[in-house]
Amino acid sequence: MNVVIEPMHVDDIPAVHDIERASFSAPWPTYAFRQELESNRLARYVVARDGDRVVGYAGLWLMVDEAHVTTFAVAPESRRQGIGERMLLELLRISASVGAAVATLEVRVSNMPARRLYEKYGFRPVGVRPRYYTDNNEDALIMTTGDLRSKEMRGRLQRLAAALLERPDDDREAAG
Repeated sequence: MNVVIEPMHVDDIPAVHDIERASFSAPWPTYAFRQELESNRLARYVVARDGDRVVGYAGLWLMVDEAHVTTFAVAPESRRQGIGERMLLELLRISASVGAAVATLEVRVSNMPARRLYEKYGFRPVGVRPRYYTDNNEDALIMTTGDLRSKEMRGRLQRLAAALLERPDDDREAAG
């Protein structure tokens, strides 16, 4: 697998929506992605591409000094291969490059794999949004990083990025 993380384009929306529908019981409609790409000046979206195939996507809004992760998914058949980790690194790189002080997100309380990934990258629980998810009224855990501009956080991200790049492809596939 030779995955590249790059900016999302309108042509990617059908593949992104397929992953969205496979990943979430209340998926965003296709027009929402189009609006994000074409009209929302605060939005930045990336895709993970394996050859010609989109295998993941993620997005954020950059508001003043905060980066808010709005959506994040990997195709079911491509999970547990380091793709989500690479996309998260790219979102945090984008956030830091525009001067965001922190990154925040919401995650289902029950989504332990995602929570572990976010914690690895410096996100910490800071609150709960009761009944946030409309499909089953599950609570969302609000998670926030420390200061992305701090020496500690920059060092953490550099170490994690280096470790990820050093892992052989077969290790990435077995990792989890």
